[in-house]
Amino acid sequence: MMSTKEKKLITVLLTCHNRKMKTYSCLQALSKCTLDDGFELNIFLVDDGSTDGTTEYLQGKFNNLQIIQGSGSLFWAGGMRAAWKYANEHEKNTDYYLLLNDDTIVFEDTLTRLFSDLEYVNEPNSIIVGPTLDPDSKKISYGGHQLLNKLTFKSKMVVPNNEFPQKCELGNANIMLVPNTVYEEIGSLTESYTHGIADFDYTLKALKKGIKTYISSAYCGSCTNDHGVNWLPQESNLKERIAYLYRPTGLSYKEYLQFIKTHFPLHLPQAFILLWGKTLFPIIWQLFKNEDYLK
Repeated sequence: MMSTKEKKLITVLLTCHNRKMKTYSCLQALSKCTLDDGFELNIFLVDDGSTDGTTEYLQGKFNNLQIIQGSGSLFWAGGMRAAWKYANEHEKNTDYYLLLNDDTIVFEDTLTRLFSDLEYVNEPNSIIVGPTLDPDSKKISYGGHQLLNKLTFKSKMVVPNNEFPQKCELGNANIMLVPNTVYEEIGSLTESYTHGIADFDYTLKALKKGIKTYISSAYCGSCTNDHGVNWLPQESNLKERIAYLYRPTGLSYKEYLQFIKTHFPLHLPQAFILLWGKTLFPIIWQLFKNEDYLK
């Protein structure tokens, strides 16, 4: 029998805030995943100031779960960085990191599929993104995106083909497998991002180092697509829309433009116009709502 020291360690990273039952469901699904004998799993969860009793509810329900208390103002990217930092300091033998959103329900074969696909691409220093299905529409909700045009930052989601992994440039971290070798080379999520955008930035940052990203060969979980659900109605006043423009959970104006400046500088003028166009003239946004311009 393989000893514990010989096993490969998967360190799961999550962050949460005030949705304890969703977080519990995510962890419960993860606990039911098939795990090959050669692997073991540890989980590091940042509870970012929840007031709904998340920590108390989860405590003791999962043997391999460690909960770290956040400040209450970390948001998604900050919480994930905190989880990554804590895990790196307290678990030195990690072979792989699994970034997981706490509203994602992984399938039982998710872990075996991710590692099978990593083996298939024959590039162990690669990132594997697990695409998810929207539970209501049964359509793809998150996963990998292929760039179609760097000038317009237009992209399309890559639908899994149930045969083999496919390359992508932009990856959602709802389910994302990151080998420790990748972390050692490019580190954690970029500090300048508060909430969203950080996962796209991460795969682009990896690509600049020659590290490829693939989507898995099949769906790895379910997750509701909530991008844009908090966008204000057209009858909202200008002050409300400008506040949303700058909000980390809104359009995150400064951070989004920094992302574009870093990775797609030629698109910067268009991005500026689109952001302000959506804010000042919401009806214009209807022309672009089905396009993949803003994430």
